[in-house]
Amino acid sequence: MVESPNGAATQGDARAQRLQKLRRAISERGTLHLKDAAQLLNISEMTVRRDLAASDATLACLGGYVVNAASPTAVKYTLEQEIDQHTQDKRIACRFAAASIKEGDTIFIDCGTTMQSLAESLPEGLPLSVICYSMNVASIVTRRPSTQVMLMGGLYHLSSQSFSSDEGLSYLRRLGINKAFISAGGAHPIRGASCSNFHEVAIKQAVIAAAMENILVVDASKLGSLKPAFFADLDVFSKIIVGGSVPCDLRKLFKHQAVEYVTRAA
Repeated sequence: MVESPNGAATQGDARAQRLQKLRRAISERGTLHLKDAAQLLNISEMTVRRDLAASDATLACLGGYVVNAASPTAVKYTLEQEIDQHTQDKRIACRFAAASIKEGDTIFIDCGTTMQSLAESLPEGLPLSVICYSMNVASIVTRRPSTQVMLMGGLYHLSSQSFSSDEGLSYLRRLGINKAFISAGGAHPIRGASCSNFHEVAIKQAVIAAAMENILVVDASKLGSLKPAFFADLDVFSKIIVGGSVPCDLRKLFKHQAVEYVTRAA
């Protein structure tokens, strides 16, 4: 069946109208969650992604948000929105995790907004060596006195402000690591630890294989969740530190893991 030229033109016009409406919304708000964009246009999220892929690249989908591709501030704004999600739960988990760090330790700090809180929670004045691969963590630890920072380089990923490369992995495997603090988008009792960005998987797995101790740090919203990029079974972690209130029925699912629950009252 051959599609008529008029039908093709109608589809193209509809897409152009949707993109114009999106541009107006982005101009007013700075950024728009993919789900909200789909609701605004009364179409599926997949159709929004297809429209963006077929457009002139003035708009892009980064980290689940539609942003102005030409505006770095739009990306920053998106990350700030993510930071606001479960901020207190992340902070209390990170403060608890950071308390285990000792003078002279070489630690690895994963990427993500939770790990930004961990970097901010490092004991003041404590001599450390810190390995990291994200801009938001590096910008914090490089301002610390008595701290040796090893930043892994490579291809820059806007969605998580992180780098990845084969050379970075080779460098990582040559380092001695006392403690690795790992983040995850999901911690599932059966399927294990997972994240949203596939480029992080090789880095997390290399660190887990190299470190003397691996500690998973998450907020309560991550328990029971599953993201597309699996990277480890939960039993590879000596501790799983969870910030925030967790229902009793969900705690029961994790009874075989070394989970430490930290609440605001702790």
